[in-house]
Amino acid sequence: MSKIRKYFDKLKPERSSNLKVVALCVLTATTFWVLNALNKDDYTTVVNQSIIFLYNQDEFMAVEELPKSINIQINGNGWDLLRKYFRIQSTPFPIQLEEPSARGYLLTKDLQRELSDNLSPTQLVSIVQDTVKFKIDKIVSHKIKIKLDTAENILSKNFRFVGPIIINPETVTAKGAISVMERLDGKLVIEIGEENVNSNFSKLLPLSLPKELRNYLQLEEQAVQVNFEVVEFIEGSVELPITKRYFPASVTMAENQNTVKLAYLLDEREIEAFQKLDLEAILNYNNRNGEDSTVEVSLKRIPPYLEIVAFDPPNFKLIYE
Repeated sequence: MSKIRKYFDKLKPERSSNLKVVALCVLTATTFWVLNALNKDDYTTVVNQSIIFLYNQDEFMAVEELPKSINIQINGNGWDLLRKYFRIQSTPFPIQLEEPSARGYLLTKDLQRELSDNLSPTQLVSIVQDTVKFKIDKIVSHKIKIKLDTAENILSKNFRFVGPIIINPETVTAKGAISVMERLDGKLVIEIGEENVNSNFSKLLPLSLPKELRNYLQLEEQAVQVNFEVVEFIEGSVELPITKRYFPASVTMAENQNTVKLAYLLDEREIEAFQKLDLEAILNYNNRNGEDSTVEVSLKRIPPYLEIVAFDPPNFKLIYE
């Protein structure tokens, strides 16, 4: 702009005045041409027509963003087309859906008559796309089971659950879009929000849906009471005598020993019972591994309050004479 001003400043007053008159004439002629062109009829163009879906939102819910416009070809006066193009004084075209979950699309040919009446004074030539797609689900209410997430190691080392985990209430009511409800698969897994629990647990835990589902589902209950008991298993070890079973006379063990070491975990409440237990390490020839000619060590019986950590050695090599 400064360069143009400098150019005019260098011109003689008479010449500069003539150029300004010429520029004004061109601008005036262009304006008259545009206005005259816009006053003419029989123009055709493609514009975006805004739309709005009308349905019972107490019974149905959109699970994807609904289309906001469709492309249409219209014919009419230049001024009318300009207003349509820039959406001046434009209202969305309403599309009424009675059963929106029954079918996820509309054929645009079914909209032509009503849309044509809505476009006056312009005339509808065609709707560019064949269909308008949407995803609207029916709203349902279902009972879902609450489960505690025990996949992570929420208990301290060597601690175990005693009895069942009690959740009250066991089920809660969820309401929302049916397709999203199905993703829950009838259950909601919650976390206790603690680690290394080493004592009996009793707490009211808040319920929370996964972040990606919160816009489509609601829970009627806000919290559940969770209770469980734990017990510590004590580490220990003991030397056990070996008892051979079903060994043929021609089979011996490569290792020349009569005992094995058992490392175990013991329920702290059962120490007295464990002390009275008569344990022995069993080598059962019928359970031998034919590929490497070994037989593993086992116990005659394992009480529920005892967990085997390891035998040392875990197996013995067999020698065939």
